[in-house]
Amino acid sequence: MFHMTKIRTLVAALSAAALGVVAMPTPLSADAAGGLVLFSPTPPPVTGVVTNEFAFWNPRLGASRISGDWTMNSGSVFSATTPLGYSYYSGNIDDNNPDALSRGGTHSAIFRMTSRRDDFRDVTVNMALSIAGFGATESTPAKTWDGVHLWLRYQNDRHTYYASLARRDGRVVIKKKCPGGWVNGGSYHELSEEVDGFPMRRNLWKDFSVTTRNNPDGSVAIQIKREGDVVVSAVDHGVGCAPITQPGALGLRGDNSRFYFRDFEVRTAAAIG
Repeated sequence: MFHMTKIRTLVAALSAAALGVVAMPTPLSADAAGGLVLFSPTPPPVTGVVTNEFAFWNPRLGASRISGDWTMNSGSVFSATTPLGYSYYSGNIDDNNPDALSRGGTHSAIFRMTSRRDDFRDVTVNMALSIAGFGATESTPAKTWDGVHLWLRYQNDRHTYYASLARRDGRVVIKKKCPGGWVNGGSYHELSEEVDGFPMRRNLWKDFSVTTRNNPDGSVAIQIKREGDVVVSAVDHGVGCAPITQPGALGLRGDNSRFYFRDFEVRTAAAIG
């Protein structure tokens, strides 16, 4: 859906790097995909670690891989080359603490990555996702909800919206995490039904679009599209805690999943039907 745009961006970035030019933030623009582009991360390096939890906990060490776009308090994210171009990659599923280059382990069985920017409110997040496999470790036994989930309006790890895109059980669902509870100080509340019938075949790319919008009555509307089709929608009127109407960060959560993602792009919010 966004391949040509990304190819042009990648060529421009590589040309700038060759000339020693520092890449500037992506300007606002609009194209056939609709909406103004608010954020498109810098293309990942050709090889190696983009960032990891070692960098999060050791930001002053010269060996740490610091990303201008992403931060991680658990796991590792790498650059990878695929037939469709460069992408981000979670690495192998393990529960080992990584070093600066994630050589002895990735800890990506618990993958937690958020954007450094935290000003995203009424937006549509587009991305392509490919699942290479599910697994488990001694400390992270297999769960039906293992997979890849998108955080929206992320305030902190106890307060965020949560769109499950690719789960082990093939279900798609929209949730909210509210402060107070037994899950790392928070509690999950389903905003939609769990829609069955959306398994992710291994190594097959799927395009996703997730939109959040504030409604005039103070509620928040959220919608997930897969391959351009609406798979689930929800409206949060205050289940568990007040609707999260303020802007926040975006993020990806992975559980016992080995996955690739590319074409990550944030635009002004599309209409929700």
